[in-house]
Amino acid sequence: MERLNPSARSDVFGRKINRDHSPVLAYGLPWITILFGSLTPLLPIIAPAPLLPPLGYLFLLAWRLARPGLLPMWAGLPLGFADDLFSGQPLGSGILLFSLTMIALDVLEVRFPWRGFWQDWLTAALFVTVYLTASAVFSGSALALSQFPLLLPQVLLSIILFPIIASMVSLLDRLRLARVKRLG
Repeated sequence: MERLNPSARSDVFGRKINRDHSPVLAYGLPWITILFGSLTPLLPIIAPAPLLPPLGYLFLLAWRLARPGLLPMWAGLPLGFADDLFSGQPLGSGILLFSLTMIALDVLEVRFPWRGFWQDWLTAALFVTVYLTASAVFSGSALALSQFPLLLPQVLLSIILFPIIASMVSLLDRLRLARVKRLG
């Protein structure tokens, strides 16, 4: 009987035995996508009223609703800070709103552990509406009640865009898990 050297044995079985997951890929992809979503205010889009949805916040919602235990509770602090740096909001508004969102979604997860597409979409619609309204209040500008309807196109576009972002997140999650299994 011929003995195989260890390198030949690993070639026969591939990299499937006795390997760990890649923690950078497994846990870093949600953070990276949320941070890239927060960079969208840097795009050269000129509009007379707020129109561009808060993609960083939408990615945070999508990742948190798709994989509740993936992002830690304290993730709202650094992700909100990064969003504040690029959105032009006063420093602390994104930190507060992202952190409150993480807490509220955790409470919602405990109360309703079963969810479906429509409930996630309704949750995201409610959270995005509150987020954009609170962001307008925290912006520091003198707002009159007649100026709040200007937020309506941004809110509607964010609500319509959420299922697309949620499907992108589920695709990224499948790729993340497939890549982790392949590396593992």
